[in-house]
Amino acid sequence: MSDPRLSELALDGLWKNNPALVQVLGLCPLLAISNTTINAISLAIATLVTLVVSNGVVSLIRDWVRPEVRLPVYVMVIASTVTVIELIMNAHFHSLYNTLGIFIPLIVTNCIIIARAEGFASRQAFGLSVFDGIVMGMGFGLVLIALGGMRELIGFGTLLAGADQLFGPVAVDWGLRVLPEQMTFLLALMPPGAFIGLALLIALKQAIDQRSARRVRAAQAARSGEPTAEPIG
Repeated sequence: MSDPRLSELALDGLWKNNPALVQVLGLCPLLAISNTTINAISLAIATLVTLVVSNGVVSLIRDWVRPEVRLPVYVMVIASTVTVIELIMNAHFHSLYNTLGIFIPLIVTNCIIIARAEGFASRQAFGLSVFDGIVMGMGFGLVLIALGGMRELIGFGTLLAGADQLFGPVAVDWGLRVLPEQMTFLLALMPPGAFIGLALLIALKQAIDQRSARRVRAAQAARSGEPTAEPIG
């Protein structure tokens, strides 16, 4: 990316300021619907599209919206986008629409979307706002998919089960039986399993960040000729 702002936005959305792992936003759909990989992918796509469209529209109308009514206008933009997505899913992915249920319209209340509309898109140009929606949506979606895959694997012993609900008849055979049924763990499919899975993902990110920071400090110390302290244990 030639523009440093794009690189910074991408790093923030995907890692440094990830909406799920760092900001810890959107926990309701993240924990409730991530019991299978396909459910997670479906909601991730819907959230991504909503973020991109709402950010773009908010950026385009930001100069015409009075400050005292900006939040109701932003919510109306988001609600209109989600309504269109809901109607499309009901028409073309009806079984998946029934599975996701109330969590599709609940995208309207997702804190990530209104936060990016108010905190970023309302102050930035159209291109940057759309790009921000893409990377923030991808950051949230990747965590959602990782959690969904983890819970499905441990809870059902499968991956991509029911892929035909999203990808059509061509995906009937995409589902994989990875673990035998007697090795599955029901807790992974329940709310406590969702919290434990998210906590493990957050802990993994923290461990990677801390290891990276230690390497940076060691490299800086080596360049300056200072001795580096060896970790105890």
